[in-house]
Amino acid sequence: MTTTLRPTEPLQHAADGTRSRRYQVCVNSRSVGAIHLGTSPAFGATVVRILDLRIDEPDRRRGRGTVAALAAEEVARGWGGRRIEASVPADSAAAVRMATSLGYVLRNRTMEKPLGESPPELPAGSRGRPMTPAEFDVWREHETEAYARDWIERGVPEAQARAKAEKDQATLLPDGLATEGVLLSVLEHEGTPVGTLWSGSLDGRAFVYDVETDPRYRGRGHGRTLMLLAEAQAVEAGWPVIRLNVFAGNPPAERLYESLGYVTTARHVYKELV
Repeated sequence: MTTTLRPTEPLQHAADGTRSRRYQVCVNSRSVGAIHLGTSPAFGATVVRILDLRIDEPDRRRGRGTVAALAAEEVARGWGGRRIEASVPADSAAAVRMATSLGYVLRNRTMEKPLGESPPELPAGSRGRPMTPAEFDVWREHETEAYARDWIERGVPEAQARAKAEKDQATLLPDGLATEGVLLSVLEHEGTPVGTLWSGSLDGRAFVYDVETDPRYRGRGHGRTLMLLAEAQAVEAGWPVIRLNVFAGNPPAERLYESLGYVTTARHVYKELV
């Protein structure tokens, strides 16, 4: 049997410069599913994303999805792609197994936690306060560099990583401290600043964009306190769920989030195309 991808629309060109196209997944010319491919708005035309891949129920568990994903790699190469990415639902064991068998590498995870009606209390001696303009200037430079470094360490070319860091900052914090719907906070313990928190909302949920304990005060539980502060802010704002992203290769952060009740909802994976 021959599995092929058959275009169902012309190549689409979006205003942001990305391209995309939908295809039928066919076996001997019979449609068994669909796949949607597009270039990355964050990293440009050399990165192609599997935006959606679905195999019809009667044809599942026969390797159709695996062959379709391999065919998608050939399309990506034809577009000039050097890397292919996908987001895999955490509750789909079959999708996780398929991505692993095809050589995809975990880059980061989305995790979330439902919130109650009462905000958690912070430990005695700890309090959160708004970040000052002077603190923001220092924090913004440090945050942009650290964020770019996270991507670089995970295989993204330096120029792409730095461009993404600058773009994300400009998009998410267009008005700096005054950006609507964003909270930039400093955690103090006994009057000493020990960490920072960047939180807000995204897609109808509270979202933790960045949390960091000052290196001088790590190992004292302040990371947990920062997360409790984020949850308290979310509850007070009326958000029912809080979500975050964690890069692979950060076991302390992963253990912290899991101990607080966060569960993985999606795995974001990638594969270099050769």
